[in-house]
Amino acid sequence: MTHQDDQALVSALTQAREAGRVCALATIVSTRGSTPRKVGARMLVDPATGLVGTVGGGCGEAEVIQSANRVMQTGSPERVRVDLTEDFTTWSAAVCGGVMDVFVERVEPAGPAGSASASEDDPNG
Repeated sequence: MTHQDDQALVSALTQAREAGRVCALATIVSTRGSTPRKVGARMLVDPATGLVGTVGGGCGEAEVIQSANRVMQTGSPERVRVDLTEDFTTWSAAVCGGVMDVFVERVEPAGPAGSASASEDDPNG
């Protein structure tokens, strides 16, 4: 990811949290072979505004988006293995030939200012 890509993703994530929306963040955590994106590439899935960033596009990205929708509903993170090796039943020449693992996590909306403070939660504190 470029610095501008990172800035756009962080900005979109901040806006979603401040607007009170639950989103999902997908991050490529490992790759093997030829993949369209490498470790560290991220994508934000925000149901209200769409996608920011990419983990590679195509069918593999569709798998990650499906996972993101589940993660937003359940709150349980998932690790998605995207297999981009050649499928002998496809006519597409767009198969990269590698495998990547993508970690998908739920991102909660920002709470009221100070709500996460330990001293407010602790009556002694």
